[in-house]
Amino acid sequence: MTAAGADGRRRTAVEVRFHGRGGQGVVTAAELLSTAAFNQGRSAQAIPSFGSERTGAPVLSFCRVDDRPIRSHDPITTPDAVVVQDPTMLHLPGILDGLRPDGLLLVNSTREPGELGLEGHQARVVTVPATDLSRERLGRPLPNTLLLGALAGLTGVVSLEAVQEAIRARFRGAAGDLNAALAADGYRLATESTSAATPEGESRAQAG
Repeated sequence: MTAAGADGRRRTAVEVRFHGRGGQGVVTAAELLSTAAFNQGRSAQAIPSFGSERTGAPVLSFCRVDDRPIRSHDPITTPDAVVVQDPTMLHLPGILDGLRPDGLLLVNSTREPGELGLEGHQARVVTVPATDLSRERLGRPLPNTLLLGALAGLTGVVSLEAVQEAIRARFRGAAGDLNAALAADGYRLATESTSAATPEGESRAQAG
């Protein structure tokens, strides 16, 4: 996932913005992506942006990944990918701001993109049922690790193995194994959705 920068040079950075609510692991998602990229020998930077830290309050985080040293430490305003961990946030101001036309919008939802009012969006839109699958594996609605696996499958920014390594380093024992399995679920759903995308770039990944 690369493009030309403002100076015409090829961009090597991939910038991801995560939106969700307190208790969904939004900041952890950015940190895990950063760790996975670093473990693959790339430069990486995770930036949390807390509002209220109470459960259910909107939370925002960012991650930059690059093959070159990262010199910017500002919040990401023109992301290559936006990950929305709670679909009720989709129509809040600023959620989709700056998303590149050739970028990716990854949404935690069981619904089709068109049902969420996202038909015709310039970016590619993919929905995955991350909450439902995390409840099945973890017994809790924690969608972040499945969405990271899906992000890896859709963008190639990091490998599934690197995501799983980062997860197991963060969560020990059974929790690490279960979250690594969720990442694999997300990766599988994402790669299946790639072949099933509509001409408009919309797809819904369904659990098998």
